[in-house]
Amino acid sequence: MSDPDFTHDAPQSDTLNDFTPEPSEVRRVVVLISGSGSNLQALIDAQSHDELGGEIVAVVSNVADAHGLVRARDAGIDAVALPHREYDSREAYDGALIKVIDRHQPDLIVLAGFMRILTPRFVQRYLGRMLNIHPSLLPAYQGLNTHAKALADGIAEHGCSVHFVTEELDSGPVVIQAVVDIVDGETEASLQQKVHSREHLIYPIAVKWFLEGRLQLEGEGATLDGTRLPPQGLRLSHADAAEELDEELDEE
Repeated sequence: MSDPDFTHDAPQSDTLNDFTPEPSEVRRVVVLISGSGSNLQALIDAQSHDELGGEIVAVVSNVADAHGLVRARDAGIDAVALPHREYDSREAYDGALIKVIDRHQPDLIVLAGFMRILTPRFVQRYLGRMLNIHPSLLPAYQGLNTHAKALADGIAEHGCSVHFVTEELDSGPVVIQAVVDIVDGETEASLQQKVHSREHLIYPIAVKWFLEGRLQLEGEGATLDGTRLPPQGLRLSHADAAEELDEELDEE
C-alpha cells in the first residue's frame, strides 16, 4: 500500500518516509472488543503482512459470544471472554480486566469496538499506551449514533478518528482521521460502510506508528516523530482514502 497523503501542519518528509525503526523485541498488543471485530480483523491482516509493527498477543471481550473472539482463535491468538455482567460494579470488572491484560504484558492496548466506559483507575494505568477508534471526525459527534447525527445535521463531511484514550470520553488527543464525503441520497447504512472501510485503513497505521516508537502521548497532545500533531491529527482526505481503498469516485 502506498503512503497516503495527509493534511497536517508538519513537514511530511520525516513523518511518512525514510523511517527505519530500531531493532528491538517484538512489541505486544492486547485488543479489547465487544462485537464482530472487523477492526480487529484489519489489525490481524496487517500483522499477517508484517505491517503492524508488533504482535497481537491476546483479544479480550466483555461479550462471551462476540464474533471477534472467533477471529482471534482462527488467527491463533489467545481469546479471552470476560463477561461484564458477572461483576457487580464497573470498578470490579475493570479490576479483573486489568489482571487479564497485565498477564500478557502488552506495550499497547487497542480498543476495537469495546463498548464500555472505562473507570479512571483503568485509564490511568494504561495512559499513553491505549488507543481507540471513533466513527466521527472528532471532536464532532462524541458518543453513539454518529452516522445518524451527521445525516440529521446535513453536514458535507464525516469520517473516523484514532485517538489516545483519556478519562474524558472520546476526548483524547487525535492521531489520525479519514474523511468521508456525504453525498446526495446517503443512508446511514451506506455511510457506515464507507466509514468502516476508512477505520480499517487508518487503525493499523496508527498502531504501527505507536509500536515503532514514533507516536507518543506527551502532556495534553500527541506527537509523531517528535512533532506535535494538530488537533485533528493527520487527516486523510476523502479522495486519498478512496484511492487507497480502490473506491469509485464518480459519486462526486
